[in-house]
Amino acid sequence: MEIPDFEHQRRFEPAIVPTAPVAPGWWFLFRGRDMLLARVDERRLRPLYGPADPRAGDAPAPHFLGYLDGVPCHAAEVTGDVPAAGEEIIERNLYRLHGRMDTDLFLLAGRAYQILEWDRNHRFCGRCGTPTEHAPDQRARICPRCGHTQFPRVTPAMMALVRRGRELLLARSPRYPEGFYSVLAGFAEPGETLEGCVRREVREEVGLEVRDIRYFGSQPWPFPHSLMVAFIADHAGGEIRVDGDEILDAGWYRPDALPDVPGEMSIAGQLIRWFVDTHR
Repeated sequence: MEIPDFEHQRRFEPAIVPTAPVAPGWWFLFRGRDMLLARVDERRLRPLYGPADPRAGDAPAPHFLGYLDGVPCHAAEVTGDVPAAGEEIIERNLYRLHGRMDTDLFLLAGRAYQILEWDRNHRFCGRCGTPTEHAPDQRARICPRCGHTQFPRVTPAMMALVRRGRELLLARSPRYPEGFYSVLAGFAEPGETLEGCVRREVREEVGLEVRDIRYFGSQPWPFPHSLMVAFIADHAGGEIRVDGDEILDAGWYRPDALPDVPGEMSIAGQLIRWFVDTHR
């Protein structure tokens, strides 16, 4: 079967139910946090592709995601075997696929994972405990007893590139490998603006004050269900004092002397690349 050539930019149209006859499509299959994939080459991987659900035997119903350049996309849990259908099937944690899949397919894989995780965690009403049902015309689970409706959760988080002249602030979290640094990040709290979140997180994590906070861009991030909203901010005062909990080390870096930093597939990497390009 011929796999679509997706070197060009693709357009994704979300949908709840298919609007066209059954056709070959992408299958975003997950066993827990691991995704089932096929190999493109020595470096790149892709979701499974075919005309029908590739799972064997009794399996939970798939979720229809929509169309990527007219190609249907499905998400489903795997509880049993998946016949190889002539190609090697590889299982990898979604987090480890960052940079190994086409960007559009990686973003769709994140969407698929979040929808499956939401569906798995909301099978009972959080208000009265009754088993919930899928809404017929929207991405939601509804309680047939009390009517409580539960939609997929999206958690806003900020990311901030703090600059001081020709230097930018980079920090190392305990979750990072030794020698790896990135910009600051943190989740917004209830009732807090994203700009307020930037000021609070920078103050809490490294003891600095910032000003002139400006929007840069956003990126969905399925670990677990975040929307990363990136900002640029200028240093307004204070000396670096790491909290020792969220941040182990931080410092000011010139664009020609950076440590190991995120790649450009993440918005953190895009922020850093923007700074480097601006100060060449």
